[in-house]
Amino acid sequence: MIALGIWQVERRAWKLDLIARVEARVDAAPVAAPGLAQWASVSEARDGYRRVRLQGRFLHDRETLVQAATVRGAGFWVLTPMASDRGFTVLVNRGFVPADRKAPGRRAEGQVAGETVVTGLMRMSEPKGGFLRTNEPAAERWYSRDVAAIASARGLGPVAPYFIDADATANAGGYPIGGLTVIRFNNNHLGYALTWFGLAALLALGAGLVVRHELRQGEAEA
Repeated sequence: MIALGIWQVERRAWKLDLIARVEARVDAAPVAAPGLAQWASVSEARDGYRRVRLQGRFLHDRETLVQAATVRGAGFWVLTPMASDRGFTVLVNRGFVPADRKAPGRRAEGQVAGETVVTGLMRMSEPKGGFLRTNEPAAERWYSRDVAAIASARGLGPVAPYFIDADATANAGGYPIGGLTVIRFNNNHLGYALTWFGLAALLALGAGLVVRHELRQGEAEA
């Protein structure tokens, strides 16, 4: 129990460091989105929520709608491939649309044509599924932003191993709505540590009482 308490203290230190790093990243000036040569070193610890900038052209005919639950209600994330001016493709989560704006024709003004620039946060792929449901590419049912699966379904390549959550810069017509990235990390490790240390103390106290009782019992029998 003491070991588990110490582990939770260490986890708390790690979590506080992570929160500090993420807060610094989201407030920093945007940097160029990692290119092909950097993809092998991309990781959550190093790049998660890093603010980046990418220039290119959206491939609207290959967008993917992923189910979403947001502060604006239920609907879909619009993930659109961007063919960058650097020769690779990145999936961009352009933002949220409600169910009645699911069809591209219902938000035609926001389907930007030609060269454009996107600024947003780097996010890591969400493989297999989400909300306890598995993605079904053949049926066009997507529950998570699984970069590899979406790229395969849309015949894209080479595709970055991350996606970009677009910032709150307004799209024409108001949709999709960007800037809804939730940055929240549960940090209950101190409570867990105190619980384990408390249980360890109670166990030690109980063991001590048992030992004292046995010693007294032995003396009485002697």
